[in-house]
Amino acid sequence: MNSPAPQAQALLHSLFTPEGRENPHPALEALRRTAPVHHDPDLDTFFLTTYADCQTVLTDTGYRAPDLSWCEEHLPDWREHPAAGFFYSSMLRANGADHTRLRRLTGKGFTPRRVAALRAAVEEITDGLLDDLADATSGGGTANFQELIGYPLPVAVVGELIGVPVADRARFRALGSDASRLLEPVRTPQDWARADTAVTQLRCYFEELTARRQREPAGDLATALARENEGTLTPRELADALLLVFVAGFETTTGLLGLAVHALLRHPGQLARVSADPALVPQAVEEALRWDTPVRMTERIAGRDDVIGGVRVPEGANVTAVLTAANRDPALHPDPHRFDVTRTGTKVLSFSGGPHYCLGAALARMEGAVALRRLLARFPRLAPAGEPVRRESFSLRVFEDLPVSHGPAAGGPAVTPPGKATAV
Repeated sequence: MNSPAPQAQALLHSLFTPEGRENPHPALEALRRTAPVHHDPDLDTFFLTTYADCQTVLTDTGYRAPDLSWCEEHLPDWREHPAAGFFYSSMLRANGADHTRLRRLTGKGFTPRRVAALRAAVEEITDGLLDDLADATSGGGTANFQELIGYPLPVAVVGELIGVPVADRARFRALGSDASRLLEPVRTPQDWARADTAVTQLRCYFEELTARRQREPAGDLATALARENEGTLTPRELADALLLVFVAGFETTTGLLGLAVHALLRHPGQLARVSADPALVPQAVEEALRWDTPVRMTERIAGRDDVIGGVRVPEGANVTAVLTAANRDPALHPDPHRFDVTRTGTKVLSFSGGPHYCLGAALARMEGAVALRRLLARFPRLAPAGEPVRRESFSLRVFEDLPVSHGPAAGGPAVTPPGKATAV
């Protein structure tokens, strides 16, 4: 029998083409059948594409996130990059006691009580942004959903959570996007330059904000961290905690909002179901997270020799859980390529799992549900108005341009969505 390695390698590399970035699922499905645990010698990582294997690695504390100790060996010039110092020491990458301490520090901003208290603000912000969408689409006009809703809603909500004044929030979108270049599996010098600049500017801003909150307290996360940890954390540690909450708090949710709207618009029957029964909105959000995952993959380092799916994984090896593939594993989700808002028993790894499960998952789901419910109630004839444009990213699934219109009333000319109804 021929080795599956060459075929698996070709399938994996096809994901880096424009076609593969747009629709990775055929290649990932074939890779799951051919080599569900595949070592790529060029990237030196084991790619996992089944739900069971990804969940096992993410929940096993023997697999660690790449942290500063990993940088010493694999990124020796990390001290030259402010973004590396921030990223690899942050809660996203810290392990053990450091991770527990940082998670406890920021977790107070995401308690069920705090998330519930933010609902009124999310509803108010959403309604104001929908006013802008109504203005833009009046008289048959088209609008970029991401520009008017997808980006500003999460930025405003995380700004509300942290305590960033409204006047300061607009400039944060570009900085957050630049900082998120750190999530790319392969970073160019340009990626590092953008991330370093963004992290430096955001650190300065949040250091000033925490200092201000120590003098002028308010009912926000910046005040809570600044006052409760005075004398125990340095200004840099406080600023980095808020920086992480900010970047992680809007990038994933931005992706979720656009992907959910896009999925519904490409499946008019499913859109009609949700519009007729708003109780389906939470299921629609969950199905969108499964069907088109905002964060496509995440890395771990094997802390011991192990065997995954019959493949030996040595201690110290890099392991990549492909969340996009896991969420469409037919072993867990029958007919996985079908978008179905009535699907039950859904389990997703869209917010990772185990010790590094996303603290903001409940807030992101709440934002998605509020936005969808109010959007569909106010725009019952929402329709696609052109081909969407995705961000140039391998790790993040985010739209830059998602053109929409408010279609004609019943009996008027039909609006045919561009592309096939099952397009990704």
